[in-house]
Amino acid sequence: MAAVLFDFSGTLFRVETTESWLRAVLAETGHTLPESELACTAKALEAAGALPGGAVPVELPADLADLWAVRDESAELHRAAYTGLSRRVPLPDPGLYDALYDRHMEPAAWSPYPDAAEVLRTLRERGVGVGVVSNIGWDLRPVFREHGLDAYVDTYVLSYEHGVQKPDPRLFSVACEALGADPRRVLMVGDSRTADGGAAALGCRVHFVDHLPIGQRPNALLPVLDLMH
Repeated sequence: MAAVLFDFSGTLFRVETTESWLRAVLAETGHTLPESELACTAKALEAAGALPGGAVPVELPADLADLWAVRDESAELHRAAYTGLSRRVPLPDPGLYDALYDRHMEPAAWSPYPDAAEVLRTLRERGVGVGVVSNIGWDLRPVFREHGLDAYVDTYVLSYEHGVQKPDPRLFSVACEALGADPRRVLMVGDSRTADGGAAALGCRVHFVDHLPIGQRPNALLPVLDLMH
């Protein structure tokens, strides 16, 4: 294998819990909610699928279905889709919907999986090219920089910068070209069989991990190192 492509959310990084997300925004904006109400509101936001990188909507509102399908094709569509979901949940101030969206783009909202640094560092030491291919509506590079992982990534291919979403093979093709790697010698690592599985159309090998909380997935990325031989 000449190179490895990684998905971002649920693969290398995990977003904070919905309750942590809501607490952070309430604190930043000077709002308070009684504990019982805060817990209920967090659960409602989670059911709505309002936190990007978190749970998917339990039930997608019909009027957002078309937007949801293309949400990762631009920054504007991404914000509209997720604030559209969060607005289904009553909050004490209408400004909180955009504040919640803004919070999820902060490096503090994300944590790398415990084995991410070791795997990325080892690939770099072995001279293996590394790319990040993500369906996303914002620039995740600062997250990698803040957590000390940017030095191990050679290229970022983000859906909103190209106007196409995984599983469209064009995104994976752009990444392979940037790394100068034949797709048949590239491994794609991700948590979505639908989206990340699109790399197989180019001849890439695909390896899946489970999108689990940090504490429940200490070493799922380590097998990637064995797959490189």
